[in-house]
Amino acid sequence: MADKEKRGLVARWLLGKERSEDYARSTLPTSRWALFWDILKGRFGKLVLVNLIMVVTILPLAAVIFMRYLEVGMNGSLGPYGAGLGVGYPVLPDLSGYAESAMFRTDLIWFGLMIPAAAIAALGISGGGYIIRNLIWTEGIFVANDFLRGIKRNYWNVLEAVLVLTVVLFVARTMGNLADMLIADASVSANASIVGWLTASKVVGYVLVAFALLVMLWMISLGISYKQGPWALFRNAVVMTVGTFPQTVFFAALATWPVFLTLFGGQFLAVIGILLLVIFAISYMLLVWLDYTQWAFDKFVNPNMGYATGRGLYDKNAPKKKTEHTDPTTESAAMREYRRQIVAMGKSKLVCRPIKPIDDDLEVYQLPESFSRDDLQRLKESKTAIEEDTKAYEAEHKDDERYVEYNRQFEERERALQEEDAGGKKKKKKAPKPPKMLNKR
Repeated sequence: MADKEKRGLVARWLLGKERSEDYARSTLPTSRWALFWDILKGRFGKLVLVNLIMVVTILPLAAVIFMRYLEVGMNGSLGPYGAGLGVGYPVLPDLSGYAESAMFRTDLIWFGLMIPAAAIAALGISGGGYIIRNLIWTEGIFVANDFLRGIKRNYWNVLEAVLVLTVVLFVARTMGNLADMLIADASVSANASIVGWLTASKVVGYVLVAFALLVMLWMISLGISYKQGPWALFRNAVVMTVGTFPQTVFFAALATWPVFLTLFGGQFLAVIGILLLVIFAISYMLLVWLDYTQWAFDKFVNPNMGYATGRGLYDKNAPKKKTEHTDPTTESAAMREYRRQIVAMGKSKLVCRPIKPIDDDLEVYQLPESFSRDDLQRLKESKTAIEEDTKAYEAEHKDDERYVEYNRQFEERERALQEEDAGGKKKKKKAPKPPKMLNKR
């Protein structure tokens, strides 16, 4: 036996494990952590492309945040906070509550504009989230087509999710600024109990915003993975947030740290955060969060609803068995379209039936330059002998498992797509009834 070919470091890195001699299915990801790293290193280019598309839809929201930052800085530098100290004009003898009032007016405008800007950002989140979910399910993707398909399928659910956060953020910020204005008033600040209640109301507002962020993340994941109504989506998101609170807080922090780095990291770290968000970080956040929530769905939702668990993972401990066939209605539209094209092309004649290999002495009789009727007869007999031998081989091996399995799979796939095209006129076996308004996409 020839020795294994030894490759250099660069060759091994370029070719990867799938080209090595000891490659096996056991090297496929068997956990959500392994799946995350497998997608990160194997589909990095796709993630960057999806991220760049999402950045376009998030630009209005980024512009609103940046303009608010500029206005707050301008108010801080140009406000009459030094009036009355030395030479100043105009003379404002009492500046109590002036800064708080200016902040209230500024935030009322810009936090209000965040709501429609977030609605535009929901376009990118719905399309990009759909693509990344399909990557986690290890399904084939077409970035442009699937991005538009994700917007069509998921936009209203994602819009509801971002509205929950932005509206809660707007209300909490407005109430917090009002509390600051009241605390700055001399008549109110003299009463310690009122000041305490106003401060507590601000803390409650910040807690509600943090909780709304977690609920929004769950609503995005649920809205991309399941068909639900508006109230059911919010209710299920709250249930999942409370039921998995420690894990949710950890993975939410693990997913969203680039955003907090940009907003609260200072000038130098903010520049790094912006570069990460433009190039890769938005896709990274969706990948981390959707990967985690798929684990939660496999643990708490899918088994109770009768859906397959562990999509995208390889179970190396599972016994070898015949290939399970996925219901086309649970597959992505891109995968259904791919299967439809296969069915339209028809069965492969090289796979659906036995073909006798050329491994015997049967040959077509070669006519001489000058041939007679006997030579033509021999040519015909040689062709007939080859045809009969081929038919005999086909009849002998037609019941081999690989041919029977291929034909059965093709017929089932063809029948399932025909029923789907017919609008489900034929009666199908009823699936286990899921919880109200929570159906698999």
